[in-house]
Amino acid sequence: MNDALDRLARELALDAPERLRLRLRFGLACVQRVHHLLEDPAVIDCLHVLVRHLEGRASSAELETAATEAARLANHHPGSRSLDGVGHAAVSASYAVANALAGKALRAAEYAAYASVYGEGGYGAVQQRESFQPEMDWQVQALRSLAAEEPR
Repeated sequence: MNDALDRLARELALDAPERLRLRLRFGLACVQRVHHLLEDPAVIDCLHVLVRHLEGRASSAELETAATEAARLANHHPGSRSLDGVGHAAVSASYAVANALAGKALRAAEYAAYASVYGEGGYGAVQQRESFQPEMDWQVQALRSLAAEEPR
C-alpha cells in the first residue's frame, strides 16, 4: 500500500533478524498514533508489554505471549456496528498492535494507517487513496528517523 515505505524497508533490510529492534520500535511508533482508537483494555495491556520490552523490562518470551494474545483479541474484536464503518478503526488499531508486537512492522503500519483513516473519515474515506497520504508520508519519515538512531 505504501510504496515509499516498502522501498525504504528494503533499503534498510528491515526484515533482517538483526533489525528486530527497529521493527519493534517502528511498529510501536505507528501504533502510538492510533492508541486513542483502541477500545479493549486487554489490547492496551499487550501494547504495554512491547513498551516494557523495548525498555529492557520484559523478556522476549513475554513479548511473544503478548503478541499471541493481541492477535487473539484482534481476531475476536466485534467490529463496527455503524453503517459508516468508523467503528472499524478500533479493529484496525487492534490488528496494528498485534502486528507491532509480532515484529511485523510494515503490517502494523498498514493497519495503523487504516485505523487512522477510518477514525477520521469512516468507510468512505478508506476508498480514497489520497486519504492515506498524510499517514503514509509520516510513516516514511518516522522509519527513516528511527533507522538513523539505530547502531549499525
